[in-house]
Amino acid sequence: MRPMHSVRLVLASCVAAVLAASAAFAAPAPAKPSIAKVCTNCHKAEPNAIRGYFDNVAFKAKTLQVKIDDATELVRFDEDEIKVVSGDGKTGDGELLRKVKKGHEVKVEYTEKDGVKTAVRFLEKPPVKLSQDMIISTPEVEKLVAQGPEKGNYFLFDSRPLPRFQEGSIPTAENLPFPAFDKMVGKLPADKNALIIFYCAGPTCNMSPGSADKAKKLGYTNIKVYVDGMPAWLERNPGVLSVQFLKEAWIGKDIPHVLLDTRPEKEAVKGFIKGAVAFPAKQTAKLVKGLTVKKNAPIMVYDQTNGKDAATVAAALVKAGFKRVLVLAGGFDAWKAAYFEVATGKLAAKASYVPKPRPGEIALDEFKKLAAAMPADVQIIDVRNADEVKSGMIKGAKQIAAEEIKERVAEIPKDKKLITHCATGVRAEMAYHTLKELGFKDVSFLNANIEFQKNGSYTITKE
Repeated sequence: MRPMHSVRLVLASCVAAVLAASAAFAAPAPAKPSIAKVCTNCHKAEPNAIRGYFDNVAFKAKTLQVKIDDATELVRFDEDEIKVVSGDGKTGDGELLRKVKKGHEVKVEYTEKDGVKTAVRFLEKPPVKLSQDMIISTPEVEKLVAQGPEKGNYFLFDSRPLPRFQEGSIPTAENLPFPAFDKMVGKLPADKNALIIFYCAGPTCNMSPGSADKAKKLGYTNIKVYVDGMPAWLERNPGVLSVQFLKEAWIGKDIPHVLLDTRPEKEAVKGFIKGAVAFPAKQTAKLVKGLTVKKNAPIMVYDQTNGKDAATVAAALVKAGFKRVLVLAGGFDAWKAAYFEVATGKLAAKASYVPKPRPGEIALDEFKKLAAAMPADVQIIDVRNADEVKSGMIKGAKQIAAEEIKERVAEIPKDKKLITHCATGVRAEMAYHTLKELGFKDVSFLNANIEFQKNGSYTITKE
C-alpha cells in the first residue's frame, strides 16, 4: 500500500498537469454588452438586438461583425432572408450590406439557436430630422469661426463626450457633452437670445439635436444645429487641439499620430515636442507633396506661438486631401508653459504613420516566420472555405471555415498557439473572436491579404 504522502504527490502532479494542459483554454468569456455606451443616451438595451458600430461583413462566411465599445459581436446571416433598412430608408436583402460604411451606427435584430445568433433585420442609423430653420451649414459656421465669438456674437458647443472632444474640435468650441448637459448647463450664456450652435459627430448623431432640445426647454430662442458636424468640418478645415489634450489623449495613450514642427529647423533643434518631424512652413508646397502617410492619419501641426505658420501648413494639408488635420493651440510656447517634456537635437526628417494593430492582430514578420518554420506548438488555421483552399494552402495549416469553427471545435488543439488567416483578414478576425469566445487563450489572426499560386507558393501583402 502506498504511503499517504506519495498519494498526495501523485495527486498534486496530476492537478499540475491538468492546469498546464488547460492554460491555453480559458473559461468562456463573460457576457458581452448588447448596446454601445454612446447609444444609451437615446436607447435602451432590447432582447434579441444589438446596437453598435458596423465593423465588417464576410459574405463567404455569412457573418456580420459589430463593435460594441471594446467588445466584438459576430452575427450570422442569410443573404436572401435578412431584411436590411439603409440609412436613406431603402429596404432590401443582404446585398445592401455591401454599401454599409465601416463605423456606421447600426441595430441588428436576431434570433438565437444553440448559441448561434442569426440576423433577421439590419438597420442603419438614419440622419437626424430637424426643421430647416434650425440647421446651420458648414460655410456659415466657417464665417462665424473666422470672425471669432466676440465679433461673430455666437457660442459654439461640442456635444460629444469629453474623450472625443480631447481628440480635436472646431476652433472656438467649448465642450458641453450631451450626456452631462444638465450638470454643465452653467456653460450656456446668460442671454437667452444669444446665438447658440451645437454640433457633434455628423448627420446621424443625436447628441447635438438633443442638446438643442434641452436648451430650447430652458428658454433659449436662437439655437442652431451644425448637423454635418466634426466630420464635415475636417473635410474643409483644420481642427484645433490643446497641448494638454495632445499630451493626455494622444501621447499619453500611445495613439499613433503625425506631429509636424513648422518652425525653421535652426529654431526647432533648440527644443521641440518629442516625436515631431521637421516641416518648415517656408517649404510647405514641397513637403506636403512629399508626405506619404495615409490621408486619414491624424496630423498635428504646431509653430512657435501665434499659429500663422501652423495654419498655413494645416490649410495646405487639408487642400491636399488629408482628413484629420489639427493645429496645436498656443504652439510650442504653450507646450513649454505647461512644463511638458522638451526634446533637443535633430528632429525626424520624414513622417511615418503606423495604425495601432487591431486586438489580436499578429505582426506580419512574425506570421511569416512561424508559417515558414511551423513549430510544433503552433497551429495555423486557414478559415477560407473548402473550395477556396484548392488553390493552395500553407504547409501544415488546418482548414476550418470561419463559420464552422463552433461545430468543429473538437478538432482544434487546446495546447497550441492558434493563428487564423483567410484571403483578406476579414474572416480571420471573425474566427479569432469566435475562438476567444469559446475560451481559447493563445489566439491571434493575420490582418493581411494572402494570394496562393498553383505551385504552392504564396504572397502576403498588407494595405
